[in-house]
Amino acid sequence: WIFYINLPVGIAGFFMASTFLFDPPYLKRGQRIDALGLGLMVLGFGSLQLLLDRGEREEWFDSNLIITLAVVGGAAVVLFLIRQLVSDEPVVDLSVFRDRNFAPGTLIVAMVMFGLFSSMLLQTLYMQKLLGYDALSAGLVLAPAGFGNMLSLLLAGRLVTRMDQRVLLGFGCVVNAIALSMMGTLNLSVDYWHLALPRLLQGVGIGFIFVPLTILTMANIPRERLGNATTLFNVVRNFGGSMGIALAATFLARRSQVHQANLVSHVNIWDPETANRLQELTRTFFLQGADPYTARNQALGTLYRSTVEQATVLAFMDDFWLLTVLFAAVIVLVPLFKRVRLTPAASPVPAGD
Repeated sequence: WIFYINLPVGIAGFFMASTFLFDPPYLKRGQRIDALGLGLMVLGFGSLQLLLDRGEREEWFDSNLIITLAVVGGAAVVLFLIRQLVSDEPVVDLSVFRDRNFAPGTLIVAMVMFGLFSSMLLQTLYMQKLLGYDALSAGLVLAPAGFGNMLSLLLAGRLVTRMDQRVLLGFGCVVNAIALSMMGTLNLSVDYWHLALPRLLQGVGIGFIFVPLTILTMANIPRERLGNATTLFNVVRNFGGSMGIALAATFLARRSQVHQANLVSHVNIWDPETANRLQELTRTFFLQGADPYTARNQALGTLYRSTVEQATVLAFMDDFWLLTVLFAAVIVLVPLFKRVRLTPAASPVPAGD
């Protein structure tokens, strides 16, 4: 139902858009649709999206399905790009990437969405898989991000015309890096605010990223090409989010295996501490009514589950620290932008550094 509920809303939106929205007079109307280019785009990005969605489940390139999707998707995207460069009426005009601000802007938005979507997924999995939170409790932890985002959008909207947008963008990336580094200190005894505070900070940081990033990316694009540029920007943004979810889940699984192997190698039943722990667990299960043999096996199983649990915690920490580095890397790209000067009564005018 959470998917079906969108159908009536989408239908209503379709008819409202058809009734109340009209193309501006300066917008160039194409004489025909590049059916070949459109087909290649759907095939290419559809195959890559399916690859990202099913990659971890199918063991990535150990699966013939994933190999097929990679070959078909990669070939279709390459042919699509070639088609767009030679077509008189391309589906998307790739020449906008020549703009000094648009090219780094699309790269940064992909990186930001990679970090945002993957961190949200990881924190939700952590709460429900390791801490035993139900869906409502997990949602209450994620909710403060929306509040922080609302406040920062209002503040960033006022500041973006008064100061260098690159400063605001860098500030947003720093706040996100701090929030993710806080998530990287999680353990199995954290309380609500230890989980919610980083989400609140992340929401604040995201607001300071998207407002200046959108302005910096789009300010120098001619208005008749703005629709095309916006489409490309959104495609790259969504693809970055999809990559974040897929690769974060894969990295989590791989790092869990590495940490589990490392921890198990240090657990020796002849070690005094391990032996005492097993003895305590065995006694506990025996007092609960199990026979000595069953109690011993239950104790071993509990110790193993504890080891796997700790390995998973370490894997989550690795993921969050990797995302922290990602946002730090975004800061390095910010100087690639040319500053845009905005005035309330005039269109954006590019200015030198």
